[in-house]
Amino acid sequence: MKIIGQMSGTSLDGVDSVLVDIDDHQCEVLARHHLPFDDKLKQRLLSLCESGDDEIHRAATVSNQLSNLYAESVSALIDASAYSSKDIDAIGCHGQTVRHIPPHYSIQLINGALLAELTEIDVVCDFRSRDIAAGGQGAPLVPAFHHALFSKADENVAVVNIGGMANISLLHSDHKILGYDTGPGNVLMDAWCKLHKQQPFDELGQWAASGEVIPDLLNILLDDPYFALPAPKSTGREHFNLAWLKPLLKEHYAKQDIQATLSALTARTVADEIKRHWQQAEVIVCGGGAKNRWLIRQLAQYLEGFDIKTSEQRGVNSQDIEAMAFAWLAKRCIDRKPGNVCDVTGAAGKRILGAIYPA
Repeated sequence: MKIIGQMSGTSLDGVDSVLVDIDDHQCEVLARHHLPFDDKLKQRLLSLCESGDDEIHRAATVSNQLSNLYAESVSALIDASAYSSKDIDAIGCHGQTVRHIPPHYSIQLINGALLAELTEIDVVCDFRSRDIAAGGQGAPLVPAFHHALFSKADENVAVVNIGGMANISLLHSDHKILGYDTGPGNVLMDAWCKLHKQQPFDELGQWAASGEVIPDLLNILLDDPYFALPAPKSTGREHFNLAWLKPLLKEHYAKQDIQATLSALTARTVADEIKRHWQQAEVIVCGGGAKNRWLIRQLAQYLEGFDIKTSEQRGVNSQDIEAMAFAWLAKRCIDRKPGNVCDVTGAAGKRILGAIYPA
């Protein structure tokens, strides 16, 4: 099957779309496209991450706006490929998460009917709600795909996805799969950089590298109860945001030192969770954080003795993986096969994930 996977994550940088040729044994990327969000849309999305006036109307209109952008990205992706829309079997679109409050609900903005109407392609979306209905967290959903993509029969493999939040997939050599959100990925670093440098992110981690980690602050941040919770667990910017951070800061802290400490928080919490399970493993880093050289350097320091590499070193573009995962999950839905891993999400059993909107 040829399926388009689409992901717009908590970093709010835009839509990643991939066209993949996929079956039970392989997933080959045929074309890719990135459509960035403008600042106005980012602010509209951020405003929906907290309670406010007229939320139902604002959410519905933003959902339609996003669906038009998803359709625009589909069109550009097909134009960049050797195929037409008639060659595409389905679109697997995650939508944009604005609230993730497990075990109660998780809201991803997308109008699946509108996207199907605009593209004339079957759409699969709403991947998280069935897992939550079965008592799960609805997240993370990518570990099953990570297993299909990266697992080894004779070696433990940890896949670290660093987007707005950071999550790990622990792929045991005996085929057991575990995974959960470790905590903030880029979300705090991006917010602090935007506030003080007027830049959407810290390019290559250069600002963080110019500072020094503040041990007392790092210890205070690590005291947050989320980090001590047992898995299954997942989180979002509802918890980790500037409102969470600012009361913990002292006036004499240098801004670049705070950035260095936030980078250390992400690296330390990821490393601690991997070491909780293994003392040696291959560690594959993907997501936007894979491009942050300083963050990867810090992660390597905390994971001394581990074999750390980016997904590119395993032959997969780090920016493609989550979009690929939702193409894979869409195929699972179409084939009526379960897409969740119960040990990861905490669901009562395996479930078919997603709702289908026929073209």
